[in-house]
Amino acid sequence: MLALSGAFCVLFAVAEILYHIRGSNAETTRKVVHIGTGLLALLFPVVLNSHWQVLLLCGSFAVLLWISMRYKLLPSINGIRRKSYGSLGYPVSVYISFLAYEYFGKQYAYYYLPILVLAICDPVAAYVGRRTRYKPYRVGQGIKTVGGSLAFFAAAILVTAGVYLYLRDFPGIAAFGAVALAAGGLATLAEAFSRKGLDNITIPLAVLLGMVAVEQLMIPLWS
Repeated sequence: MLALSGAFCVLFAVAEILYHIRGSNAETTRKVVHIGTGLLALLFPVVLNSHWQVLLLCGSFAVLLWISMRYKLLPSINGIRRKSYGSLGYPVSVYISFLAYEYFGKQYAYYYLPILVLAICDPVAAYVGRRTRYKPYRVGQGIKTVGGSLAFFAAAILVTAGVYLYLRDFPGIAAFGAVALAAGGLATLAEAFSRKGLDNITIPLAVLLGMVAVEQLMIPLWS
């Protein structure tokens, strides 16, 4: 736990260096932390033995991030113009995913898929959306792009394929397709319709909902 805490602190320090010394904007450094946090969180099932350890680690960083927001610290994360609670939602989603991992018999897919979709697909959607500006559409008071949403969905399918090929027995093309479409589709909708950074919670929840709906409900009915 101490080693993981130190690694997260180094990640935050790197983001601050990029922001203050290299002049990177907060949106960029925030994405660096977003991806880095997801990659470090992949170590949790390997080195931590209980969800209580994850709760302590995630809770500590949630408090630290709340203090940084309250007192305008860590501008590399908090120095964005829009109002966002995404940095607080990230530790929550990691803990929820770890609970799912433990509940379903420590099947790695139930932890790694929601975390990887959040860590990889969300930044991919933001990058493609900003670069292409392909077919903007309004969701509430926010603006999304069809290009960004399609990029998110495509990335989610690829991530799902990787997780199912390497972390569990491949369930067959039909079952895999159902999981990929359900998890990827629901996560894409969650990313599109969530506001103020709450997609950091709704995306992993959507992925887990898709997995449970297909694996625990649909596939047993097909068998």
